[in-house]
Formats: sequence, C-alpha cells, structure tokens
Amino acid sequence: MEQVVGSQMILGLIIGITILIVLILKTKIHAFLALIIAAAVTGLIGGMPSNAVLASISKGFGNTLGSIGIIIGFGVMMGEIFEASGAAERMAQTFIKKLGKGREEIALAITGFLVSIPIFCDSGFVILSPLAKAISRKTKKSVITLGVALAAGLVITHSLVPPTPGPVGVAGLFNVSVGSIILWGIVMAIPMTAAAVIYARYLGKKIYQLPTEDGEDWIRPAYQEPVYDSIDDNSGKELPSTFMSFAPIIIPIILILINTVATALKAQGPIVNAFVFLGTPVIAVGIGLIVAIYGLAGKYSRSETIDLMERGIKSAGIIILVTGGGGALGMVLRDSGAGDYIAQVISKTSLPAILLPFVISSLIRLIQGSGTVAMVTSASITAPIIATLNVNPVFAALAACTGSLVYSYFNDSYYWVVNRMLGIKEAKEQMRVWSVTTTIIWAVGFVELMILNAIF
Repeated sequence: MEQVVGSQMILGLIIGITILIVLILKTKIHAFLALIIAAAVTGLIGGMPSNAVLASISKGFGNTLGSIGIIIGFGVMMGEIFEASGAAERMAQTFIKKLGKGREEIALAITGFLVSIPIFCDSGFVILSPLAKAISRKTKKSVITLGVALAAGLVITHSLVPPTPGPVGVAGLFNVSVGSIILWGIVMAIPMTAAAVIYARYLGKKIYQLPTEDGEDWIRPAYQEPVYDSIDDNSGKELPSTFMSFAPIIIPIILILINTVATALKAQGPIVNAFVFLGTPVIAVGIGLIVAIYGLAGKYSRSETIDLMERGIKSAGIIILVTGGGGALGMVLRDSGAGDYIAQVISKTSLPAILLPFVISSLIRLIQGSGTVAMVTSASITAPIIATLNVNPVFAALAACTGSLVYSYFNDSYYWVVNRMLGIKEAKEQMRVWSVTTTIIWAVGFVELMILNAIF
C-alpha cells in the first residue's frame, strides 16, 4: 500500500513540474498562474483531497508573503527614495572609493556573506539590491554580475552558518555544537562564494544589462568595460551624506542582528523585548523606510514623496505575486509527502554515509523549494543512521545544509525575488542567472565535503 501511495506522489510530482515548465517556457500563461496550476495538478494527481490541495495553496501563498511580502513592499519603496534622492549614487561612490575600482562584485558578495548570517537572504537582497543597481548605473558594470554576486553571498551563509534557522535546526538534530557549524560553515562558504563571483563575472558579459538613468526600466546595450571616470561627477547634483545614505540599510541590519543575538541567548527584560520586537524583519525594514523618508526625501513635498513610494509599489506587485506562487507550489509538494517518501527510500540504500544527508537534502530541495525544510528534513531522517556509522557528525550536518543549495528554480521564492528585482523575465535567462549559480555553489560544496571527509 505504501509503495502505491508513494508511486502516486512521485507521478503527481513529475506531471506537475512538467506542466509548470511547459506553461512557463511555451505558452502565454503568466508565471504566477502557471505556478498555481502546477500546484493544483501536483496535489490532485499525487492523491491529496481537493480541499487539502486548496488549503495547501492558500497556506503556502500566505506563509510566504506573510514572511517577505511586506518586506518586499517596504524595500522597493525605499529603493525608489534611494534612486530619487541620490543616496544610491552616494553609496556607489563610497563602495568604489573604499574597496577599489573593479572589485565591486567582490565587495557585494562579502557584504551579502556577512549580512545573511543574522538576516534571511530574501530580506537581505531586498534591502541591498538598490546598491547593486546604483553601482551598475554609475560604472556601467552589468547589474547581473553585481546582483548575482550579492545574492550568492547572501544565500551561502544563510544556508551554512548559524544563527539562521536551518543550520541551527540541523546542528540540534545531529547533536553537534552550533560553534562547530559556524566555524566549518564559514570555511566551506569561502570557496563557494569565490566560485559564484567568478561565474557572476562571466555571466555579466553574456547578459549585459543596466538600469536606466531613472531607475524605472532596464536596457541591454552592446557590452562595454566598466567606466570609473564619472564616479565623482554628480552633474551638479547635491547628494546626501554618506551616513544618511547608508542609514536606511544599516539600521535595519543592526536591529535584526540584535534580535537574533538576544533570541539565541534567550535574554529577557523589557528593553531586550523591545529590541526583539524592533528587530523582527518587517518592523526593522519599516523603520529603515521611515529613516529614508525623513532623512533622504526632505527636499520633496508630501505628494512627491508618496508618488515615489507608490511607483515602487507598482513594481513590487508582480514580484510579490510570483514569489507567493512559488511558496504555494512548495507547500503542496511538502504536504503531498513526496519529499519524505523519496528520502525514506534513499536512506535504505547503500549510499556512502557522508552522502546520505547530502543527497536526501538535494532531492527534497528540488521537490519542494525550501532550503530550510530540505536540510532539516534530511537531518531528521539521517541523524539516527549517521550516529551508528563512522562519520564526523559536524560534516554530516554540513552535508545536509550544502545539499539544500542545489538548482534553485520555480518553486523557490528566492529564485523569483532575485530574478525579478534584477529585471530578468525570460525563464531560460532566469535559470542561467540563479539556477546555474546555486548549482555551481552546490557542486563546490560537494567537492569540499569529500575533501574534508577524507582528511578528518
């Protein structure tokens, strides 16, 4: 009976994903509708009752947008104020002056690498993507190079380095110290980030895209080498101070970091509780938006400031819908049990012990989209098995984390956040921009795991 149910789940998964790919690549149906159709087909063919399918779609859509929908809305409003006030230009100038011309993508990758340790990568990308856009406009370096480097830095430490929830949960399931995961996670993350930056540089020449001067659209001129001559030329514009330009980004990051540390230490008290509240991502980014409004938009009237923010909201609408659609598909795949079924089958094979959590995490990630769910599910299944084998549990835990980075695609909300905010609309290009990037990161991680396991 279990075999029959499992086969039906897998059939639903295969047909649902096939329909999704065909609809997005070959028809006029919008990606948002295609995601919802694929979610419904997957659940129904997979044996879920129709009311359960509808409940999963609603829950996945709502849960995803509940966590990042508001942040995306606040973030794009903040981005419009950055563009109009000149803060984005000031930030670009500062980065290039301090870190050296020609190293902007390295600077953004390092920024993402550090920021995502306490902050979810979705929130971090929304907060920091205006910076990539500003540097691209100022230097004529492809926004794809800059955005991919930033997004990769964010997702790597988000997946490998506590205190983000996935690695913390995995450490607990394998009964290893969080400190060990932090140390080895950072060691593994460095080569992964370097590989992602190399690919980002290559890809930026193949997809040479720049934001327009008004920040409203994207252009694709013939490729040119970066230009730094005008980096200090403001064309007579009065730019905000460096401090005020960075404040709307830095303040939310600090607040979220305080929240993370206080929560991890289980600190109590009225002041601590206040900072925990202020450091929740939605509240923190909202505070950043308020800082941007009053610190950067002072020269604009009330109606002009509201018009700027509403212009941002218009651009956010499709990002929010498609991101929610990816969450809906992921939830149906999760609730159908297809991922758990495949994981149980693999755990009974003769796969090398260190690869067990890696392969199960990779497959679950491909099936349902969430890296956190993939690594935690893999750890919960394989930790009892690994405990009886001669495998270092720290590396087994990192194997579960690394597997969750494989080929991000339509059912991953971060895939849509990155591609849409970089202006990539064609599915084939979206896969080159983000699916290939995450797979390169995943493959480098696999090699590192093999080396570490052989040595230790």
